[in-house]
Amino acid sequence: MDEELIGTFLQECRELLEEMESRLLQAEAGECDSDCINAIFRAAHTIKGSAGVFGFEPVVHFTHGLESVLDKVRDGLQPLDAGLTGLLLECGDHLGRLVEAAAAGRELEAGASAAGAVLSGRLAGYLGSAAGPAPAAAATEATEPVAADVACAATDNWHISLRFGRDVLRNGLDPLSFLRYLGTLGEIAGIATLYDGLPAAADLQPEDCYLGFELSFRSDRDKDEIEAVFDFIRDDATIRILPPRSSIDEYVELIAAQPEDDLRLGQILVECGTLTERELAEALAAQKAEPEAARQALGQILVQERMVQPEVVVAALEKQRATGSAAAPQKSTIRVDAERLDQLINLIGELVISGAGVNLTAQRGPREAMVESAATLNRLIEAVRDSALNLRMVQIGDTFNRFQRVVRDVSRQLGKDIRLVIEGAETELDKTVVEKIGDPLMHLVRNAMDHGIESAEARLAAGKPAQGTISLNAHHDAGSIVIEVGDDGGGLSREKILKKAIERGIVAEGQELGEREVFRLIFEAGFSTAEQVSELSGRGVGMDVVRRNIEALRGTVDIDSVPGRGTRMRIRLPLTMAIIDGFLVGVGESAFVIPLDLVVECVELTDAGRSGDYVNLRGQLLPFLRLRDLFGIEAAPPAREQIVIVQFGSSRAGLVVDALHGEFQTVIKPLGPMFSQLSGISGSTIMGSGEVALILDIPRLIQHAGNSVAAA
Repeated sequence: MDEELIGTFLQECRELLEEMESRLLQAEAGECDSDCINAIFRAAHTIKGSAGVFGFEPVVHFTHGLESVLDKVRDGLQPLDAGLTGLLLECGDHLGRLVEAAAAGRELEAGASAAGAVLSGRLAGYLGSAAGPAPAAAATEATEPVAADVACAATDNWHISLRFGRDVLRNGLDPLSFLRYLGTLGEIAGIATLYDGLPAAADLQPEDCYLGFELSFRSDRDKDEIEAVFDFIRDDATIRILPPRSSIDEYVELIAAQPEDDLRLGQILVECGTLTERELAEALAAQKAEPEAARQALGQILVQERMVQPEVVVAALEKQRATGSAAAPQKSTIRVDAERLDQLINLIGELVISGAGVNLTAQRGPREAMVESAATLNRLIEAVRDSALNLRMVQIGDTFNRFQRVVRDVSRQLGKDIRLVIEGAETELDKTVVEKIGDPLMHLVRNAMDHGIESAEARLAAGKPAQGTISLNAHHDAGSIVIEVGDDGGGLSREKILKKAIERGIVAEGQELGEREVFRLIFEAGFSTAEQVSELSGRGVGMDVVRRNIEALRGTVDIDSVPGRGTRMRIRLPLTMAIIDGFLVGVGESAFVIPLDLVVECVELTDAGRSGDYVNLRGQLLPFLRLRDLFGIEAAPPAREQIVIVQFGSSRAGLVVDALHGEFQTVIKPLGPMFSQLSGISGSTIMGSGEVALILDIPRLIQHAGNSVAAA
């Protein structure tokens, strides 16, 4: 079986399961309406249909029971109460395990299989004596006319038109499997097989698909369920589905849209039972005339056969003349493979480097036209770069929403009443950052629930509401993204943390530390203030992992805490990990790049207003670092030095350099393992001249400047 198709199936199932879980949590919070219930049902039904196409019987079998219960909920025969919601969440988890196992071609472990059997039994308890779903209400709704003033055909069957693409067989799909699965939802009353565009025997390609079908389908299922049968092949086929009693115009459009000539298609419709021979002759005669005449002829046929009243046909034709047939434009999306996207980003990076080289050559040459052309090239490169990077930008809301389930399950495990509040879900950042920030956020959220939020009794005694609150917030700030994890719990105890740090030898007895320095001790390896080890915490592994993972993303984490009011963890990360706008500076023969978003201004360093390692900038004292001394660069300083003022978050500092070379597009190249512990450097880049410049780690340098001044 095609691995690429299996991968697509697996990815779509994961997305559907995430949607189902999100909707079920919404229902548990009392915010679920009919659309929410229908979305849950569609997710389960689509997974079942896709699994049926691949022959994953365990998935189909388990999902059938789940679908039957959801069908009763959808029809109002079973309330979606807290007990059923909890069961459906467990079923979603088990369904995820089934899908993963099926995609990997393996069987579930005995324990997981037994748990699935228990879940199936619990689902059967909700079905009672019902043998299966009873979608009468949905069928009634689906078979109603679209509007009272539209002439409709009288047939009670669906009409389905299928034209499979040439590559269907080559992609490992079996067209007949879709028809077999369709038969499980109803009865195929009539079918005509087409061999669309069948070439001569000499030109016949055995791997090409030439099949098409026109069929009449009798079912009480709604259109969404029937369309879901073909979800997995929608991109490889042309599919048109006409519901019972469709309007006249829809049948006319069906005839006009198909590749066969009108006479042949009419004979096909007769084979399917859609038209009689006499109706076919009259319809084809009208079809050769203008569309208006065709509609009138079809209307006459329906009146003669006593399918509709004459006034209904007249009203429909008048409405058609008034409104026309313009269709509203629809947006389309495409799924891009991550490896191809990464390859594009790498090529864009090489293009940026080449563009910088062209620009450098142009500046050194005598011709102004070359300089102008290079400038135009750089503008285009920058536009392409921004466009490519935008492809990697995704909203953080999907990551945040996954914690709804975490908060629900962990709060029940702890016996606490906790809710999750999400803000800034629409904030965008690089896909790579989103993928790697999930684990640190998980540790922070679980830690806040275990250590931060008090029990309901303790909260009430402190005058707080019994329900605790965990908040996730994201926003942009000064070229970075800030992610905050907050709680309204008891806050951090400075004395308790300091005492534990002294006991473990992390801090010396009598050492003076500021409040923030004390709070940052919780990120030390092996540090924990828990009195006993639980399943969630107490082993001192987790918060140090959080710090390491965030620093690996070139980010920082800060803590604000007020005793009795709560704690807020603030993570600051770069927006992208690939290409940035930089500011190029020089110290001796060395070149350094500062992220442009972190540069505030540049001034000349003079003796006036300078005191030790501080500079007086318009009445504000700022610490500064000499990059020459920091990196041990042995070169005589120039007569006039420059200081670059940088800011990260609310902290500022100055960096003393020899020369300012201006803005520079920077392709970030990670440092090798040998240089992973190098402080103050976050990466490297290649300039247009082929020389290597180091990218400065501004957050670390600002912190180092503050610590150096404090120590002095």
